[in-house]
Amino acid sequence: MKIGITYDLRDDYLREGYSHEETAEFDRMDTIEAIDGALAASGHHVDRIGNIRHLVSRLAAGDQWDLVFNIAEGLHGIGREAVVPALLDAYRIPYTFSDPLVLALTLHKGMTKAVMRNAGIPTADFTVVDTVSDAQSVSLPYPLFAKPVAEGTGKGISDESKVDSALELASVCSRLLEEFRQPVLVETYLPGREFTAGIVGTGPQAEVIGVMEVLFKDRHKESKIYSYQNKANYEEVIEYRIPEQEVVGACSRVALASWKALGCRDGGRVDLRMDASGTPNFIEVNPLAGLNPVHSDLPIICRLKDIPFQELIGRILASALERMGRTRP
Repeated sequence: MKIGITYDLRDDYLREGYSHEETAEFDRMDTIEAIDGALAASGHHVDRIGNIRHLVSRLAAGDQWDLVFNIAEGLHGIGREAVVPALLDAYRIPYTFSDPLVLALTLHKGMTKAVMRNAGIPTADFTVVDTVSDAQSVSLPYPLFAKPVAEGTGKGISDESKVDSALELASVCSRLLEEFRQPVLVETYLPGREFTAGIVGTGPQAEVIGVMEVLFKDRHKESKIYSYQNKANYEEVIEYRIPEQEVVGACSRVALASWKALGCRDGGRVDLRMDASGTPNFIEVNPLAGLNPVHSDLPIICRLKDIPFQELIGRILASALERMGRTRP
């Protein structure tokens, strides 16, 4: 098969003047090389397309692919992750991972949580703050947690995200609204343990391949927030481990129900945190999970479960091929 790869290379945007935080979700070259290598090792001809601008040029030139392995995050707007899949749909070119509807929905954390709540999946009470005055009318009990409604990689999250008073909430919301130019999700703070569940497959074939607990190392235990800064320095700050089996089971049930309720495809992650009673609650879903073989959470889960990176990529590809009506190339 001829497989194209669509992606946003971080170095490209840094050269254009974007900041490290603005480009935090974008991929490094070693990620692209690892995916390329895994696909090529399975006998596929791999074509590195690049970002949306490169894809537009290639399509205009008449290029075609049997399948596109899409990990492009996009740069602007809440619908940014949906742009490449929507374009591929217009050209009737199949691709890995979720469709434009899912990718646009799940980037908006408030709308995603509304779907979860409607589906009966446990998630913290929440509201969406559009203006500073909205923050003054929030009636949820403290402590609360505030973050941008449509960012990933912990962007906009810091120790200040946990707020204990109306004054703190107004201050944090004001800062986030100004910095990120988007609404702020405000939700009841969940005080329990934090996890992320890796999922591969689509619909009835979807399965949890591992659950990983996010723990702070001893010298950093005073920090309880999995923030942008802590994620960037995870090797120093964070320890990942497989939790006890009953916790894996509880997290897996919530994660898989969330994945299916949203209609996510092929592979990704669901983040969870326990409430005061020890029940795992849905935090958010990542239907375009990072795939750096060393640093990204989904490959780390696989490493803890002795699943080779090439097998992970192969299982994602197999799910996409099954949706296409092809079991093997």
